[in-house]
Amino acid sequence: MEYKNILIIKMSSLGDILHTLPFAAALRSRFKEAKITWLVHPQFSDFLPQKPIIDEVICFDKEGFKKLSLLNKIKYFFSMRKMLHSKKFDLVIDMQGLFKSAVLAAISGCKTRIGYCEMREFSGFISKAICGENKNAHVIERYLDVARFLGAKVDKIEFPMPNLDEAFESAQKKLGKIEKKYIIIAPAARWKTKEWLTEYFAKLCDMLIKDGLHVVLVGAKSDKQKSLDIINLITENVKNIIDLTGKTTLSELAALIKNCAFFISADTGPLHFAAAFKKPLIAMYGPTLSNRTGPYANEKASVIVTPSSCAGCLKKKCSNWHCMREITPEVVYEIFKEKIGQIND
Repeated sequence: MEYKNILIIKMSSLGDILHTLPFAAALRSRFKEAKITWLVHPQFSDFLPQKPIIDEVICFDKEGFKKLSLLNKIKYFFSMRKMLHSKKFDLVIDMQGLFKSAVLAAISGCKTRIGYCEMREFSGFISKAICGENKNAHVIERYLDVARFLGAKVDKIEFPMPNLDEAFESAQKKLGKIEKKYIIIAPAARWKTKEWLTEYFAKLCDMLIKDGLHVVLVGAKSDKQKSLDIINLITENVKNIIDLTGKTTLSELAALIKNCAFFISADTGPLHFAAAFKKPLIAMYGPTLSNRTGPYANEKASVIVTPSSCAGCLKKKCSNWHCMREITPEVVYEIFKEKIGQIND
């Protein structure tokens, strides 16, 4: 079947959107002449690939929608429905697989609706779940199974990204003059159970500073306190620490990661930038599953999974949290030294 007007629904989160990029590239390779539109939350729209991969971007402002009165929500809903109908899509692909994406797929006016294998919150009643041979594999392969179902040949994993030259130029001004290559550390995570310990980050920073390296701390404004706590625990020369937590746009953050020498974090959004850019990195995993959502198709990535017996529990809250404590700074530093040595050889 040849489709001419395709809508991808993938609205959030940052990591999930980055994981969808190889699917978008494969879809374009299959439907070279089609118009491909992507529906996304506005805060992530800057990271969607531009033409020739994606022709048009539509934004659904979830946070703005929440603040509307009931009457205005109804008006917004019907205006969105009218707009989607006017596009006359002949294929809708729900890559979110949640209630919110199912509603938008349902009101699109398109009768042919599919999604990836993990359709949750009743979204499978709206769009047909496509399950391929990778239904228990990494999420990128699960997404690519949808492209394969549509006839795409996936020979390699591509991460089409927007141009970040301007973003890096503005980020450099915030970075200051650093003569040596810098290491990026993203200390926070969306789940508290995924975060590495503050004192462990501080100890690792001390080790890196002793080697004469510059460390750049990054994250959202809400992560600022954790970065400050880390800095307060550092005993070495804190002049080698540049705290940009909450001081960059997402585009600037992506540009900084693209140009860093090394990246270190737990399972968090910025990690997936580093993975997509194929940067040398260390990713630490406790409650989440690295084989399902970890760095993929990046030979320079090192994943440390907690030796705890409860690894991969997927708990956002835990009364006996210890998994990330079992990954020590010494272990991370030794792997870092080994990887840096390989890069410099």
